[in-house]
Amino acid sequence: MDLTNDTFQQFVLQAETPVLIDFHAPWCGPCKVMGPIIEQLAEEMEGVAIGKVNADDHLPLVREYNIMSLPTFLIFKGGKEVDRFSGTKTAEELKARLESHM
Repeated sequence: MDLTNDTFQQFVLQAETPVLIDFHAPWCGPCKVMGPIIEQLAEEMEGVAIGKVNADDHLPLVREYNIMSLPTFLIFKGGKEVDRFSGTKTAEELKARLESHM
């Protein structure tokens, strides 16, 4: 799901399941590599929500979460950030990180 400044709070901070957020930009090469992997995980994984934030379009969220590089992934649980990592990852690496917070 593509998130905005307006939808972020409900989707992420009020979620009952763990949430993975992908901060990305359309011009970012590593972000383009990660796009299909994120989509695959969203289809395969149950019990977790996955959302994307276009960093160019939603600077207030980028500033609020101190995003310094792209792609950056945040995992939230119970409305709180519990994990953060950047760069390209395999589907297995992302899945393992998510599962550790379920």
